[in-house]
Amino acid sequence: MLRNLYLNSNSARAQAGSCGSSQRPSSKAAATIINGMKPRNIGRALGIGVRVAGRIAGQRIAGSPQTGSPTQPTQSVMHPQAVQPAAASGRIAARPAGQIATQAGRSLSRGLGGILHPFRRVGGILWLEVTGVFFLLPVIVFAPTLWRAAIAYSHTTDHRTFWAAAVIVPVFLYLSASSFWRARRR
Repeated sequence: MLRNLYLNSNSARAQAGSCGSSQRPSSKAAATIINGMKPRNIGRALGIGVRVAGRIAGQRIAGSPQTGSPTQPTQSVMHPQAVQPAAASGRIAARPAGQIATQAGRSLSRGLGGILHPFRRVGGILWLEVTGVFFLLPVIVFAPTLWRAAIAYSHTTDHRTFWAAAVIVPVFLYLSASSFWRARRR
């Protein structure tokens, strides 16, 4: 009857009494655990779980379980030749550790890449739309100038404003439209 009793909440007696109700005991006890825990306790439980999982993953990557005391080869002080093989074995041992770290880094990047893939797509679409808006701003600013300069083209001798606006507006209009078009195709 008390197989689902958890003692990490404030009132263990309330949990013990809740298992005798008409609902299934496992669902009632699970609800009591979640509802009865403070946010601080949930964070601690998750933090401990993450640390334990990280330690286990690190041990599996290293290939050997973690021991309480590190083993170091005993070296003789009297014989300097005994130091050279130990140093050579240290270099040999460092190479696989480096390869293991590289492999762990690659695995981590692949895992994060899989998690972030949907966000990458949405982020790319959002980036194209924001870029399209920023390319549209010069069109909005220079279009009235182009209109005024086109009307005054035959009455003035200064045509630089017209030609500058005539180049800026179509170029930025194309960049804005292509950016929105690319965002729509994704």
